[in-house]
Amino acid sequence: MGTLGSLRGKAVATVAAVGALALVVGCSSGDDSVTGGGEKDGKTVITMGLYGVMGIKETGLLEQYEKENPDVDIKAEIAGDEQTYYTALQTRLAAGKGLKDIQGIEIGRAKEITETQADKFADFSGTPGTEHFLPWKESQISTGDGKVLGLGTDIGPMAVCYRKDYFEQAGLPTDREEVAKLWEGDWTKYVEVGRDFKKGFKGDDVAYMDAASGLFNAMVYGYPEQYYDDQGELIYDTNPAVKEAWGLAADAAEDGLTAKLRQFQPGWDPGLANGTFATAVCPAWMLSHISEKAGAANKGKWDVAKAPKGANWGGSFLGVVEQSPVKEEAQKLVAWLTAPEQQAHIFKEIGNIPSSRTALESADVKNAKSAYFSDAPIGQIFGAAAQEIPDKQVLGRKDGTIKDTFSQGLTLIEQQGTARDEAWKTTAERIEKAVG
Repeated sequence: MGTLGSLRGKAVATVAAVGALALVVGCSSGDDSVTGGGEKDGKTVITMGLYGVMGIKETGLLEQYEKENPDVDIKAEIAGDEQTYYTALQTRLAAGKGLKDIQGIEIGRAKEITETQADKFADFSGTPGTEHFLPWKESQISTGDGKVLGLGTDIGPMAVCYRKDYFEQAGLPTDREEVAKLWEGDWTKYVEVGRDFKKGFKGDDVAYMDAASGLFNAMVYGYPEQYYDDQGELIYDTNPAVKEAWGLAADAAEDGLTAKLRQFQPGWDPGLANGTFATAVCPAWMLSHISEKAGAANKGKWDVAKAPKGANWGGSFLGVVEQSPVKEEAQKLVAWLTAPEQQAHIFKEIGNIPSSRTALESADVKNAKSAYFSDAPIGQIFGAAAQEIPDKQVLGRKDGTIKDTFSQGLTLIEQQGTARDEAWKTTAERIEKAVG
């Protein structure tokens, strides 16, 4: 039976300056070679460029692979900040040097990679033993002509993390199933519960939710289309799903239900440690960060309840550079790292939900509980949530950039008191400038 670890947050929370330093060290080969791998001292050296806590190095899998393949030496460099990592990756792709044999790809960058960098990555289509992924996961990293530019690691099914002690003080239920019923089927109910919380909680030092942007993301990612349509055209400004999410998130901000924070930005980690908010919309991968930053003093105070609606927020892939001198060996390593057994192992250790159908059905995943989150059956909660994720998920070239820009726009309402219409106008202008 798995116990959720607390490793993911250690790297995710790294400040941008540290992330930039990691990229300088991790992505520069020191010469004009395309990648850092090759043959050395009779061994095949495979280099990896990763970010955050993908669980690949942190859970001992690389050491296990080297033990089972003594002729292989793996060098993994990890950057804490994904945005800094991706900026450096784009630079190195354009220059054709400084790349690792294996590069991590975040879901928000997948469309841009498949549309603009397909010739730079090796094709995994038809690779034996890779038929176990959720169908929509593979489609996210596939090109129009059928190339598969990477294999999936985790996905981001949603739940709501909440403080049981604060709910009790506000006169609300604390049992996770009863809590889930409060907002079942409708994010509007989640905000209504926040209004009840605000009325019932004695004191003004605890907000109902951490960030309006967390609510916004959870709602938007519950729909097949978010910012782009099937033809690759921008639809964020006309998509009812985006407008609905913006409106409800703005309601929460204007009603004083948020702690006026942005997830993973300065102030959020202290908010966890000091208990300044009672709920956070949490993809599976976020649990380890919460447990790390909230700390031992808050163990057992947090719990996990089913989200109002299914959605997928986040997830990653591993791609292999086409010009890697050890391309076949690197592809073999990627296939092994993303196999059901390894995905289940990562989930058991740190809680990253597998993108493998087979792994999702394994006992290690189904029976997993989190000691930190009041022994919540996270395997059941997130496994069920994964089944509710829309089969069709349309990705766009600048999804990650647009998501970050909307988060900044909602912060204008929360922190500066900007009127929602003015904040929307500013956000739209920023998006148009960013996507060109």
